[in-house]
Amino acid sequence: MKPTVLIATTLRWTPTARLAMALANAGFTVDALCPPRHPFEKTGALRKKYPYRALTAVTSVADAIAGSKPDMVIPGDDLATSHLHELYRRGLRRGQSGRSVCDVIERSLGSSQSFSFAHDRSDFIELARAVKVRAPKMKVISNLDGLRKWVAQAGLPTVLKANGTSGGDGVRVVHTLKDAEAAFRALQAPPLFLRALKRAVLDQDTTLLWPSALRRRSVVNAQEFVSGREATSAVACWKGAVLASLHFEVLNKRDSAGPSSVVRRVDHPQMAFAVETMVRELNLSGLHGFDFMLEADTEHAHLIEINPRATQVGHLTLGAEHDLPAALYAAVTGGVVHPAPKLTENEIIALFPQEWMRDPASPFLQSGYHDVPWDEPELIRSCARKHHKKGEVEFQRAPLQNLSAVRLPRL
Repeated sequence: MKPTVLIATTLRWTPTARLAMALANAGFTVDALCPPRHPFEKTGALRKKYPYRALTAVTSVADAIAGSKPDMVIPGDDLATSHLHELYRRGLRRGQSGRSVCDVIERSLGSSQSFSFAHDRSDFIELARAVKVRAPKMKVISNLDGLRKWVAQAGLPTVLKANGTSGGDGVRVVHTLKDAEAAFRALQAPPLFLRALKRAVLDQDTTLLWPSALRRRSVVNAQEFVSGREATSAVACWKGAVLASLHFEVLNKRDSAGPSSVVRRVDHPQMAFAVETMVRELNLSGLHGFDFMLEADTEHAHLIEINPRATQVGHLTLGAEHDLPAALYAAVTGGVVHPAPKLTENEIIALFPQEWMRDPASPFLQSGYHDVPWDEPELIRSCARKHHKKGEVEFQRAPLQNLSAVRLPRL
């Protein structure tokens, strides 16, 4: 019997659909917990879809696990990870009756001792530095006096980050003390109720409602600024060991704080060392991501973040030791890794639909490997329709060969 993986996501994000396709191709039976109208529906990868209910989010995760009976659960975004952590805590409180759900969550994510590091940015960086991983200093800032002392010691520019945020939301790079103070106030302030309500209604994310209602302030961290280029790693790991990894330099982003849209494969020993060390120290399992800054003058890799979930490059199959779904399948089944055919020899990869949506005329769509899922035409059409609804030209249902109308280049 094929092992089952449950992808849990709270966002209607195309990369999770791409991951489902790659996991199915690797041999898994794939189920999903997701909101309605998810791109999953445009693929043939799923066996069953379970509804994500924002108002009873953790219960909906529990119901999906009970129905799917997965061998492992893969969170597709940070909120889904938080739900799994909360479900684990509830399972512990239930004692023996909650043991089975706790077991599947630990098997999927790794040791429960690692869960707090997914949310506490400063603790994660402190651990990294303690085990000799190069990382910029970071400190929790409680008030404006603490911020001023930090700036006096660390200098400017500096980076302010709020706990409980992701995808660049809640991060500010500040260049003056005045800007730093304004950013600190904004990041620490309780969420505006209208913003919290909008996110709950549109994104099915209710996490801001209670902090807004209770006027709960966020924890803000200050991190040393590293001048250089962004980089990212994605890994499949099992019981503290890295099974397969992908390391990329970020060449382009949808916007300054958004996800990557073009990446270049790199072999960087310091990135590999940092990832292997942190996976071992935290005893991680499943799919995880790590963010870096590559220092401009030295090319040193500075670890700045952990992403305790699948990231948008996790579906890329780039050969032996670089095929995350195949490595994970072998770990779950106890078998030998059988990597999928290598997608491309081109080191530059333009991610679909991110780079195309950023700029349909981007030269990277021609010079790099444009990662279009040509074997899932309905997924392509869905992405095109959403893009054109934002004000370009109306996309008409058409055969795949007519996609030149939306300027999707052939590979």
